[in-house]
Amino acid sequence: MAWDACETDAITSSAACPAYEYIPPPGPDFFIDVSERLASNPAQLNYGVAVTDTDGDGNFEFVVAGYGAANQAFEWDGSSYQDIALSSPTLQDAEHRAIGVAACDIDGDGHEELYVLNTDQYSGSTSTSDKLIDFDDARREHVELFALPQNQGTANYVAGRSCACVDRHADGKFGIMVANYGGAMKLFEAGSDGRTLIDVAPEAGVDLTTGGRALVAGPILSSNVDIFANNEGWNANFMFRNNGDGTFSDMAQAVGLDDPNYTGRGTALFDANGDGLVDIVYGNWNGEHRLFEQSRDTAGGASFTDKAPAAMAEASPIRTVIVADFDNDGYEEIFWNNIPGENRLFRRLPTDEDWTLINAGAAVDTDGHGTGAAVADLDGDGLLELLVSHGESQAQPLSLFSPALGRDNHYLRVMPLTTHGAPARGAVVRLTASGRTQMRIIDAGSGYLCQMEPVAHFGLGPVTAVESIDVVWPGGTCLHVQRPAVDELHTVPFP
Repeated sequence: MAWDACETDAITSSAACPAYEYIPPPGPDFFIDVSERLASNPAQLNYGVAVTDTDGDGNFEFVVAGYGAANQAFEWDGSSYQDIALSSPTLQDAEHRAIGVAACDIDGDGHEELYVLNTDQYSGSTSTSDKLIDFDDARREHVELFALPQNQGTANYVAGRSCACVDRHADGKFGIMVANYGGAMKLFEAGSDGRTLIDVAPEAGVDLTTGGRALVAGPILSSNVDIFANNEGWNANFMFRNNGDGTFSDMAQAVGLDDPNYTGRGTALFDANGDGLVDIVYGNWNGEHRLFEQSRDTAGGASFTDKAPAAMAEASPIRTVIVADFDNDGYEEIFWNNIPGENRLFRRLPTDEDWTLINAGAAVDTDGHGTGAAVADLDGDGLLELLVSHGESQAQPLSLFSPALGRDNHYLRVMPLTTHGAPARGAVVRLTASGRTQMRIIDAGSGYLCQMEPVAHFGLGPVTAVESIDVVWPGGTCLHVQRPAVDELHTVPFP
């Protein structure tokens, strides 16, 4: 159906859309609701979701940003998801208004730090700052790094919209980039002591002022970590190509990704057509959504062409965009999270002419005011769970969905590590089986305000033998593994 243009994206305001009757596409329900597995699930205003290990025990959690409410961190205990943030006031940080989260190893200690983006304004300066939370192994407690004496005056006091992790030097030590709205972008890195934080955005050439919305990072144009920034309104998008020396050049107009005069939202990187190149899918708030497929000319020059079919391009009040193989059939789905109104799920099988809208089942979530979402397999069953947060204009509990289809299909999961032993966000993993190659990028920040698990999840369908997996780290270091076992998680150290 066509959406009426009603804006609900202002941080503290909303507008109602006309009522309508939702009729799902034909076919079986794709997702079922398993929200009862969340042991604690209060109705509150929630926003972004990330997946990381916040307490150093080796298990990942769904971390949910609370807006004027406590942040939450859900860890699987064998029978349910427990909120381990309940024991950490620093992690909960209930008095602030968090909207975005992302995690990565900024100091090279082998553990990820958690960046929490706080804002109390729609744009410009804010009265509250972002947080960067580290887990102190010795004291077994969380520490807020911007609160340290050496970091006074360093924190971001601008209304941010997304954050993502960038290994700009390909050394396994990440910076955290922040897309601000009405202020310059930030890129925070740790100094040599691992505690002093420095905004290196001017040095890197990314300190641009814009209506920033979404950020994704990966080897889009180069073999290093490049950055795509999806911006809003009068601002064209940025496509920062890594120059290999720690600086970036904006190539958006040159490669056809500038897309000015649209209101960008959720964004994801993937290989849409199986040609081995990185493509970009994103939503525009109540505007035409995009599926930009990359091609290369004979000289290696990149260009992007929008290939979104009409059903995918149809305007909607979109927030989060996720690409993942939920049913393990070997072909990824694309999930649209809309607010308010029904979510959408698209699939493209070898027999399909194009991406097709399918029945999302319980994840349609028609009455949900969705503000964020992330995927991970935290319970170890080989299937990706989808956690959707709600809020903005109405306090609602979280929703957890599990695929109803493909539960007998096989899978293989790969988690590359940096030279320091932390998740290698931005690395590329390719899997070859039955003569076909799939590609995944370890998520550094995506969706919109969110970040997925740092694992390459491959569905295999009925296939029980994999020929090889290839891991390529930022900078080009690669590793080839022959005949890995299926239905397992493979952790791959840096060679």
